[in-house]
Amino acid sequence: MLTDPKKVADQLNHLVQVCLDGEEGFRQAAEAVEASALRTMFTEFSQQRAGQAADLQREVVRLGQEPAVDGTIMGAMHRGWLNLKSAVVSNDEKAVVNECERGEDVAKDAYEDVLKSGLPNETELLVSRQYALIKAAHDRVLAAKKSYAHA
Repeated sequence: MLTDPKKVADQLNHLVQVCLDGEEGFRQAAEAVEASALRTMFTEFSQQRAGQAADLQREVVRLGQEPAVDGTIMGAMHRGWLNLKSAVVSNDEKAVVNECERGEDVAKDAYEDVLKSGLPNETELLVSRQYALIKAAHDRVLAAKKSYAHA
């Protein structure tokens, strides 16, 4: 189990960046789609990610460490959101949905990796709750992607 607050905070700050990248990615996706159901879903997920990032930042502060305050361009690329820009520019809803699903795959993986690192119990509960939200969002985006595959 991780006991060093700095190491725990580093893990949480990585998730903060993942969430902030997701917040921005979903915001851009919501602005790019015409279908109101997609716009609503992406807006919901953008707001959800903002809340998750804030909760993680508070946990980092509780641990006596400095929280991350933004995602990064390189991080966004690595975490699966940079290709969203080209989908948005091309105004292709199917491509936007595909990129959102790809970004959610990366977020799911990031949460799984952090949960495997052996967090302290209270911190693990927070991350586990957020992971459940990430998985549920992923499943909804995947369902939307599948509906485009049959269209």
